[in-house]
Amino acid sequence: MIEPGSLIRSLSGRSAARNFHTFVINEIGHGIVTGKFPVGSILASDAVMMETYGVSRTVLREALKTLEAKGLVEARPKVGTKVSPASRWSFFDPQVLFWHFEAKPDRRFYESLFDVREALESRAAELASHRRTADEIRILKYWAHQMDIAEDGVEPHLLAALEIHRAIAESSGNALLRSVTGVVELTMVLSAKFAPPADLRQRHADYVAQHEALVSAMERGDGDAAVQLMQSIITRDKQQTMAVFG
Repeated sequence: MIEPGSLIRSLSGRSAARNFHTFVINEIGHGIVTGKFPVGSILASDAVMMETYGVSRTVLREALKTLEAKGLVEARPKVGTKVSPASRWSFFDPQVLFWHFEAKPDRRFYESLFDVREALESRAAELASHRRTADEIRILKYWAHQMDIAEDGVEPHLLAALEIHRAIAESSGNALLRSVTGVVELTMVLSAKFAPPADLRQRHADYVAQHEALVSAMERGDGDAAVQLMQSIITRDKQQTMAVFG
């Protein structure tokens, strides 16, 4: 399991410390999502993978069980470990989403990400506008301020923005809406990665203004305005991401 913000932090080359178990999970999972291990292929034997990754059989087996739980592989008697069809992958799993960041751009997949994000975050913004507490508004204002003072720092800017979206999901009072956090983070990072080479400071200023307006709408209890502003933020991220396809 990875922590929220891990993908954003990876933009600066920082990665969380990993033990052997998570190392193997990451190496194989990343290989599957990016196509190194194609769907339908059979992974190497235990002996080969143990030598390749420098781990024991116990560590390897536990890693494969984790990948199987994520829907990426399937162990078959007398056949081996087979890479599962993408339709079986757990796309809401933050780690699976993390691996997609380095995969080849896929228009349909990116569109699907934004469809899901818009549907769930719009609802979260509406609910949070009516259910938020004074303390939750203070938290949202704090992170909006952190976005503002980040200026040209992409990482702190995006981390603060992610915290706003996580706080909105929390304020919605719907535990299931929190599951969209991984999708939000991936789409934010893709937006930053593929954004046209315009003035970074102006982009940040516009993004801060949108989020400040969203927090203000929620503070007023204006659910309709909050939904519109959330959709505007998501549309901005989508337009910048889809620019990669020309």
